[in-house]
This record gives sequence, C-alpha cells and structure tokens, in this order.
Amino acid sequence: MTYVEGFLTPVPTANKDVYRKHAHEAIALFQGLGATRFVETWGDDVPDGKINDLKQSVALKDDETVLFSWLEYPDKATRDAANEKMMNDPKAAEKMKDMPFDGSRMIFAGFDVMVDTGTAAAPGYVDGYVLPVPAANRDAYAKMATDMTTMFEEFGALRVVEAWGADTPDGKVTDYNRATHKQADECVVYSWIEWPDKATRDAGWAKMMADERMKPKEGQTPPFDGKRMMWGGFEPILDTARA
Repeated sequence: MTYVEGFLTPVPTANKDVYRKHAHEAIALFQGLGATRFVETWGDDVPDGKINDLKQSVALKDDETVLFSWLEYPDKATRDAANEKMMNDPKAAEKMKDMPFDGSRMIFAGFDVMVDTGTAAAPGYVDGYVLPVPAANRDAYAKMATDMTTMFEEFGALRVVEAWGADTPDGKVTDYNRATHKQADECVVYSWIEWPDKATRDAGWAKMMADERMKPKEGQTPPFDGKRMMWGGFEPILDTARA
C-alpha cells in the first residue's frame, strides 16, 4: 500500500523561486531512492484557526508562507530505506545543505494511505488538511472519508487521499503531535484533495456546503474533534506527475 511522507514547511515568501529551484534539484535524489511522486504546494488560502492552524504548526513568521508537500512511496519499507540512505549518504546530505528555509521548524512524518481515489493527474490546486483522530475511530473515520470522497469527486475533485499516522515523531521545535494537540489515544491524519484549478475547488466547496448530505444525522457524532482540524488551499509549484 502507498506510503506518504508528509511535510509542512515555513519558507520566506521572498524565497519562493529559490525554494522551487532547491526542490527541483532534489527530484532526482528522491526518485533514485524509490519515491513515485514528489509534490510541493505553496500556501494560498490558509485561514487562522481558533485553537490551531497550519501556520501556527510551523510557527510561521509574517514574512513567510507555509507549504504543504509530500512524497509518495510504494510502501513503508521503501520510505524507511530512503530516509536511512539520506542520513548516511554524504552526497545526499550535500544536496540538502543551504536550505532556503528554517529546517528546524519543518514538520515531517510518515503516513499509511487508507483512502485513495482518482489519479495523480497534476492538479492545479490542492486542499491540504491535518487532524487528530482517536485510534479507536479509525474504521469510522475511513468510512466517513470514503463517503465524503464520493461527493468531492461529484463536485469536480480529481483525487482524494486520506493517510493515517504511522510514524509521527516528536520534534525539537515543532511536530504534528503538538500542532494538532494530539491526545495519547489519538493518531494524526494527513490528507489532501486534488482539484483541476482553484475555481473548481471554490465552486465544489460551495456545492458541498449546500448539499443536504452534509447535514449531520440526528444522534450522529463525528469520529474526530473538528475544532482541532487544520486546513488550507495551496498552489502546486512542483509535481513530478506532470508530463
């Protein structure tokens, strides 16, 4: 099953072109280590949250933009081997030097894909979200996500991916656990929706919110705490799925 390495990264807004160049130079490295897709998306519509949000998760500064990015691997073993090689390969380490951002505030973790519909068709816009879900509710969450996916595709989404935290380490400055205020009995979910463009995304969400199927059924309790879900809209600046 596909395994995802998901990143949240604070990048000085003025460094957008430099960062894009830095990311492009890493494509051959990641593909050589077994990654099947590499995507970098630039924050475009990332709202403030009452409890937490994607900007707070990386301690974003006023002159920075948050990125939502990921690597797709065929399985966890390939990802683990890739990370080990990068840690021990001087050439790989050299490529990662002089990063045009503060790496101490970059969040990264590994996730098992549990829902994946559609195809990686080089979207023009991405919705990214991160949330904590009780471990006991994994099946209930997966069912809810699958039901929602049908609606997203109906309203124009190209692909929906839901990935369950399998390796979410604590960081020295930031990490997914503290960003989501994760409790001991919870896991972090990292997910995204791929759209052909922002206009389709905006129209799709408007239709979703107006749809009767979105109204909670009497007595129904969501399988997660929506108050701690973080989300935002992002513009792709690198995608190896592009021809």
